[in-house]
Amino acid sequence: MAPIPTPPTEPQDSPEGYVGLPADGAERQARERGWSTVRTLQPGAIITMEYLAGRLNFEVKDGVVARCWKG
Repeated sequence: MAPIPTPPTEPQDSPEGYVGLPADGAERQARERGWSTVRTLQPGAIITMEYLAGRLNFEVKDGVVARCWKG
């Protein structure tokens, strides 16, 4: 039986700290802090619920991050 892979570690960063920031600056900051993938979504976007370690999701309204979560 193959060993279970170890997921990559995520940056020690709080998603709540991105709420209220301009979207372009928030994405740049997230990448500088070590997030491998940053996904920008419009409010109400339909997305799959798979969890991807190292991904940060931004819900952006009027160019500003309204919500942020890991995975």
